[in-house]
Amino acid sequence: MKRLSKALAAAGVASRRACEQLIFEGKVSVNGEIVRLPQTLVEWGKDVIAVQGTELEQEQEKVYFMLNKPRNYICSHFRQGTKKLVVDLFDHLPYRLFTVGRLDRDTTGLLIVTNDGHFAQDVIHPSKGLTKEYLVKTTQEITHEHLIDLSKGGLVEGTWVKPTKVAKVRKGTLTITVQEGKKREVRLLVQKAGLDLISLHRIRIGSLVLGPLEEGEFRPLSEHEKDQLLQLYSAK
Repeated sequence: MKRLSKALAAAGVASRRACEQLIFEGKVSVNGEIVRLPQTLVEWGKDVIAVQGTELEQEQEKVYFMLNKPRNYICSHFRQGTKKLVVDLFDHLPYRLFTVGRLDRDTTGLLIVTNDGHFAQDVIHPSKGLTKEYLVKTTQEITHEHLIDLSKGGLVEGTWVKPTKVAKVRKGTLTITVQEGKKREVRLLVQKAGLDLISLHRIRIGSLVLGPLEEGEFRPLSEHEKDQLLQLYSAK
């Protein structure tokens, strides 16, 4: 038997923390009854588990993908009207997938997509301290004053956050590296510095670099990449 939250994560619903939130919100049922306790014990083959009325299958083969997210796709488990979901790009695969973390609708770039909730929880857990690097294009030329202002940080979701690194690439382009991962953090910092954003593109998560993937393309992560991302890899 397993805790309900762990069973959901193992079935590819979401990270364990996100699964707990679904349970708290009353979106999960066991044998037809809404359950709000993540620690409820369940057993595959005996209990019928459903999320928002959709019955879950048992645990699947675990898969891990790197995606270059296109614009106008949202990172959500559930469809909202006619909005396109990131997981729609994987419709031809026989897995129930979700994104590890989020990029907003207008942001492109590196996303990890998986059905392994435990892996996702390890990646997003604050103790990992993984940094995320973004390529930022603006309408103005980046000045030294802009870089100083960006480096000072700003108030996001009630918390003062500061980039770990800011660097000019060319006239209207810079990179910003952050660790906190607050919602729209980079966009808000750029706005605070008085810059008008043209595009925002994530190019790195921890040791994982996006590379030459075109928007909308994805590929499997190697075992080496997964281990490095979780800081478990040790060179021989």
